[in-house]
Amino acid sequence: DVQLQASGGGLVQAGGSLRLSCAASGFTFDDYVIGWFRQAPGKQRELVAVIGRNGSPNYSDSTKGRFTISRDNAKNTVYLQMNDLEPEDTAVYYCKATSPFKPTYWGQGTLVTVSS
Repeated sequence: DVQLQASGGGLVQAGGSLRLSCAASGFTFDDYVIGWFRQAPGKQRELVAVIGRNGSPNYSDSTKGRFTISRDNAKNTVYLQMNDLEPEDTAVYYCKATSPFKPTYWGQGTLVTVSS
């Protein structure tokens, strides 16, 4: 079975840090680009960061400099280190796996709440 398991969310004060994990199984992880998305209440889902198959990262303007995405292909896991969190970062965070000509997979989401 294909699984994309997001974890690591929680409640943190503004200025704090969290590390999210996205653990994959059931497909060839190395072939996939992995992205982190988030959706706040009443808002559309937006891209936070993405990491290529070769490990090259890209970030949204709102997270650049504060968030770091990385991948460990040996563990089939992508991480999102989030520092200097702001209340505006409060959302459900999802990971997504994409690859040309292959199925796309979404994780189930993990809630991040940043208090002011």
